[in-house]
Amino acid sequence: MESESPTETKKGKSKTPRKAKESILKQKSPAEFFAENKNIAGFDNPGKCLYTTVRELVENALDSAESISELPIVEIAIEEIVKSKFNSMIGLVDRERVDEELYDDYETAKAREKRLAKEARAQEIQAKNAALGKKVKESAAPKSVKGRGEASFYRVTCKDNGRGMPHDDIPNMFGRVLSGTKYGLKQTRGKFGLGAKMALIWSKMSTGLPIEISSSMRGQNYISFCRLDIDIHRNIPHIHLHEKRDNKDRWHGAEIQVVIEGNWTTYRSKILHYMRQMAVITPYAQFLFKFVSDAPDKNVTIKFARRTDVMPPVPVETKHHPSSVDILLIKRLIAETSKQNLMQLLQHEFVNIGKSLAERLIGEMGPEFSPKLAVKSLTDQQIVRIHQLFRQAKFDDPSGDCLSPAGEYNLRLGIIKELHPDMVATYSGSAQVFEGHPFIVEAGVSVGGKDVKQGLNIFRFANRIPLLFEQGGDVVTRTALKRISWSSYKINQTQDKIGVFVSIVSTKIPFKGTGKEYIGDDISEIASAVKSAIKQCCIQLKSKIVKKMQAREQQERKRNLSKYIPDATNAMYDVLKEMAKSHASKKKRFEERDADILRKVSDQLITKETLKEQLTQHVAKVDYEMALEYATQSGVNEEPREDIYLPSLYAKSNFFDFHSPIFVFRLFQ
Repeated sequence: MESESPTETKKGKSKTPRKAKESILKQKSPAEFFAENKNIAGFDNPGKCLYTTVRELVENALDSAESISELPIVEIAIEEIVKSKFNSMIGLVDRERVDEELYDDYETAKAREKRLAKEARAQEIQAKNAALGKKVKESAAPKSVKGRGEASFYRVTCKDNGRGMPHDDIPNMFGRVLSGTKYGLKQTRGKFGLGAKMALIWSKMSTGLPIEISSSMRGQNYISFCRLDIDIHRNIPHIHLHEKRDNKDRWHGAEIQVVIEGNWTTYRSKILHYMRQMAVITPYAQFLFKFVSDAPDKNVTIKFARRTDVMPPVPVETKHHPSSVDILLIKRLIAETSKQNLMQLLQHEFVNIGKSLAERLIGEMGPEFSPKLAVKSLTDQQIVRIHQLFRQAKFDDPSGDCLSPAGEYNLRLGIIKELHPDMVATYSGSAQVFEGHPFIVEAGVSVGGKDVKQGLNIFRFANRIPLLFEQGGDVVTRTALKRISWSSYKINQTQDKIGVFVSIVSTKIPFKGTGKEYIGDDISEIASAVKSAIKQCCIQLKSKIVKKMQAREQQERKRNLSKYIPDATNAMYDVLKEMAKSHASKKKRFEERDADILRKVSDQLITKETLKEQLTQHVAKVDYEMALEYATQSGVNEEPREDIYLPSLYAKSNFFDFHSPIFVFRLFQ
């Protein structure tokens, strides 16, 4: 019997093998890449998308106001849009279902019968338990079957009083991914040029609706209005409307409105928690948050009032440290510099390179280098030599002058304002360096407070941004849980209400991923600085806690002494009576002063009541003296107080602020 050839089927018909398709080279735009990988930027699911949209818009608003030293006023509103309203917005007519079985939430008769029987059994058990007097749990409402196609839509609006945007730049600022104004070496909340663009991309993916921007800069008599979406494949803005409107109120700032799919129910607590933490780290800002729904009982309105008008200094742009650059960056600096020769390049494009150090570096590079060597004539090999020397040479660390930490004053005020703790300690470390980038760690530790859970409550901030996700792997969490011995500072890690606040600011925050969720625990410089800052706060708290313990001990001593006053009085009076009898019978002689007391005992001038009254007065006197000494050492009032700020009588005043880690001195002109 002949065997079938590989190309023959069982019926004997030949089948021509398929040829593999030739691979075709394709390209993707940045917008298309992030649309397909939106989880990279924190847009994982509808609920997280709503949270991240709010976060990005709020942070842009704060950066905008702070850039012009304007006390921020940020209004954020989330409006729930029901399905019928959304359909009318996009011009879609509602349609009744015709084929119920086609839908994901369709329930068969058998499934319905099974569900009803289960609910009936549960009700019977509940009724029996009630009849027997047992505690009955309230039965949950029957779960409705919800299909995958059921989506919730929200209009998110964010309005600020910041710098605003130039009219012609608005389309590219919102409709072109990886374009922005924050790419310099500077401490900013945003960095990647993604935030608002990702909200627009998600809007285009989930609703198809464009974003609307209103903006005006100081002194402008018009408001720029722009309605646009993004061409995903070409990464360019698609403009629907771009016009100038009257600005009668001389308003400046920006108002951004976007309609997206989201989930308020699951991410409500995260969004409110984020707003509360933002109020902690920026007590000089005023926030108004609103959630608006057709169901009035779901509406939320929260105002986070401003508690101080002292703002951190505006962070300044700095130059690159030689140890932080790579070959590509050196090439870019050479291409963009206005300097002509190598000496000028080293002095003016890098920090911590003066004239004498530049001369020494050039001498070390080799005979083909000279101070007058033209920058544009540098070869690739020479650039690699410069890079190698930068990695090996010793340079002074960059200063932290370019950074803008919140400051102990604002951090302390924010903690007291939002948590109302029993005691709080803050600490601001000096500038340190990681891979050529300066960073500062500030910390606060509080004990007690309102709406604070028992145990460790960790609050993380990076460049004054609250970090709410991926807490387990963060350097702050790991340090607080594993590297701090809380009992050594008289703090009970499980029973006390402990708030741990750590804020890290830097020109480059080493986030794990573009979602900016957490800072890894693998950077020893940052981990060491975080541990040191928390320990400094704990040392401060320990002295306060020890003084409180001493005060409690003093109170306990008073209670003990008072408790034994009757017994001590009886014993003393019995001894005095025996001594008085001995003195009266002349069996024993006493000194004149003692004899006078014994005569008073015999004459009933000193009685048990007299001794009891004298002992009570003595205990009270000792307690008062010890309390006075304690109050002198630790302050009369242990409860933290919020300072009250009285505004000037005049609308505007000229003044200078002198900042210190623990106070701000304001000098009026």
